[in-house]
Amino acid sequence: MDVRKRAQAHQPYSSYPSDAPGFDQTHDYDDDNDKGRRRPNVPREGLVAYADASGFGKYVALFNENEWWATPAILTFLAFLTRMWAISWADFVVWDEAHFGKFASHYIQRQFYFDVHPPLGKILLGFSGVIAGYNGTWDFPSSQTYPRELNYGIMRVFCATFGALMVPLTWYTALEMRMGKRAAFLAAVMVLWDTSYIAITKFILLDSMLLFFTVLSVYCFCCFRNEEERAFTEPWWYWLAMTGLSLGCVVSVKWFGLFTIAVVGLATVEDLWRLLGDVRLPMSKYLMHWSARIACLIVLPMLVYMFSFKMHFFILNRSGTGDAQMSSLFQAGLQGIDFDQNPLEVAYGSRVTIKNNGPGGGLLHSHVQKYPKGSEQQQVTCYGHKDSNNDWIIGQNWNLVKKSEMDAGVQSNLSVPIDNPGKPWSGKELKVWVDDKGRKGAPPSSEEEIVYLHDGDVIRLIHDQTSKNLHSHNHKAPITKRDNEVSCYGGKDVGDTNDNWRIEVVSDTYRGVKGRVHALTTTFRIRHVNSGCLLKSHAVTLPEWGFKQAETTCDKSGRENSRNVLWNVERHYNEKLPPGPRSAFRSSFFRDFIDLNVAMWTGNNALTPDPDKEPDAIVSTPPQWPLASVGLRMCGWADDKVKFFLLGNPIVWWGGAFSLLAFVVITGVYALLWQRGLIAPSRREVREYMFGGLQISFLGWIFHYCTIYLMGRVTYLHHYFPALYFAILQSAFIFDHTSRRWLRHQILQDVAFVACTTLVWMVGWHFKDFAFGMQGPAKNWASRQWLKSWKFYD
Repeated sequence: MDVRKRAQAHQPYSSYPSDAPGFDQTHDYDDDNDKGRRRPNVPREGLVAYADASGFGKYVALFNENEWWATPAILTFLAFLTRMWAISWADFVVWDEAHFGKFASHYIQRQFYFDVHPPLGKILLGFSGVIAGYNGTWDFPSSQTYPRELNYGIMRVFCATFGALMVPLTWYTALEMRMGKRAAFLAAVMVLWDTSYIAITKFILLDSMLLFFTVLSVYCFCCFRNEEERAFTEPWWYWLAMTGLSLGCVVSVKWFGLFTIAVVGLATVEDLWRLLGDVRLPMSKYLMHWSARIACLIVLPMLVYMFSFKMHFFILNRSGTGDAQMSSLFQAGLQGIDFDQNPLEVAYGSRVTIKNNGPGGGLLHSHVQKYPKGSEQQQVTCYGHKDSNNDWIIGQNWNLVKKSEMDAGVQSNLSVPIDNPGKPWSGKELKVWVDDKGRKGAPPSSEEEIVYLHDGDVIRLIHDQTSKNLHSHNHKAPITKRDNEVSCYGGKDVGDTNDNWRIEVVSDTYRGVKGRVHALTTTFRIRHVNSGCLLKSHAVTLPEWGFKQAETTCDKSGRENSRNVLWNVERHYNEKLPPGPRSAFRSSFFRDFIDLNVAMWTGNNALTPDPDKEPDAIVSTPPQWPLASVGLRMCGWADDKVKFFLLGNPIVWWGGAFSLLAFVVITGVYALLWQRGLIAPSRREVREYMFGGLQISFLGWIFHYCTIYLMGRVTYLHHYFPALYFAILQSAFIFDHTSRRWLRHQILQDVAFVACTTLVWMVGWHFKDFAFGMQGPAKNWASRQWLKSWKFYD
């Protein structure tokens, strides 16, 4: 169905005549056989009321005749005008352009980086940079002036286009929700003149794409639902697939899209439940409904989401700032990393770096600084960047004793660990050097004698820079008190049995000599021999005395399958061994996909409020948002600078909050009237009311707003913007429902429509400078500070 036919077909059910204060009581159709029925022949509502056929009325009639394209065309023109106005005036990096512009640079340079958001939106930002002719060499430092060769205006226009398209999409969405054209126009004007939407979508940020795909998902789903009487036809399949595609896109921009998926999913479950009660529907057809929705609303979004990561890995094929967040095998496939020169099999005497397999796991690290409390021995941490303090030597343990006496300087097979006398060793014959004083040292280092590291071996890990041994004891860890502390202690010739660690191989992607430990491909645990605890690193950050590095402990919980206790050799240096075959160092897409998503989840959870870094003028909390109690300064506030203040149109935000409350009250009143038998709405009327008012608008707001309270991360004003869209739909729905039910005369409906639209327009115009930009002292706009909490000027 083309746009014109769809627009003409959507006469709202709420326009039926009714004598009741709420739903209709009389119907000219059979409620139990309403499939395929024709709607009552009532006059179609026009956006502008008809006048006489002469004079000005001719133009009104002409407009109404072409309204199906004229109204969205006018709205689209105004949307682009408001979003593009003075878009290049601020010639400096505004707010989070410092982050997302930098990510665009990484895509153009094809350098791997890490961020907590999925990649689709940032790939599109990189594409905008290509369109602008940008070479990706600038770092987007905060508040710095853009260089001449960087056409930032085109990149902003690219983002603003997504924001502008929200306006006509809102018009069509409201029509698909069976609202009247006045309500649809009001909804579009609220999106058009919300100053927070204007401001957030005109810069190089992800929010314009997030909001666009959210709006598109709702629109496509409403279109699909309106095809329910023509199940399995071409339009039905088209809108179902488009819904899945849009949901895949929104969740591939930000995980906020999961809340949009929840809204669609809940409405879909309700629809399937309704179909289950249709005894005329064969079970085979019912199962087809399930299959179609699973394929298009679950599988298709997952494929879109995974494809965005496939593009991400394909584009970013060079080493960059985010390498350490990924597995060692993944890094081996990046250009600029020489992991493929690693000797494959690890041997005693090898110098290695050891990477933790936990989310965002770093490299085992030590430095000369000591713990301020506890043992006060040398600190051991995990560090995510390349550093010589990450290097360790694989050394022989202290605990082996001779099977038989031997002369000084003679090599002997040693096979019984002193910490477990009487129990045979693992069957491996290890060579150890014993000097004339009976001290055991490292194996011979001659080219003829190479002893490989095996599963089950007890070793020492010697820190290369300080020559101290990796050590654990019964002291409590500095942060995680239930674990034991891990430190560095002693030296190459000084130590005790608390320096001994056993290697326990868990898996190996390379099929080589059984039991041997391989660089990059072997995953293993490192168990402390004396206590039995496992070497662990996790997403707990040490204080300043630990340089904000990751805490490393010895875990006594027995959770052997936790990724935090799994390790692998990353870099491997041994001049006596040849490089391994490149075929051994390959990572699978699915493993990389899972690793990156786990790291993103961990990174999101780590974004907790930090008073030292987050001034009050930026951070806000969810209770402040629905009533627009707070704004946000998007840049520096010097008098001579162009300034932007992120604050919504108060009428739009307050109206949305009021409408949400009004919906609850009205629905409660209808429930009481229905229970008392004073109204008798048809089944279809109830479905239309509940779909538009509850499932889409009200629950859409609930899912996108209330779930933020469950997050432990730092929150900002723009986190409310997806929820705001559903509040706007709720406002339009309440306006449509109440004006048709309670304002019986056409003139009253016209007055209400003009008053609401004009109020939104005028207040939006009053606050337009917040979004378009201001230059001069902030006090010049003091009349706009309606609430003291906005902190617009000092």
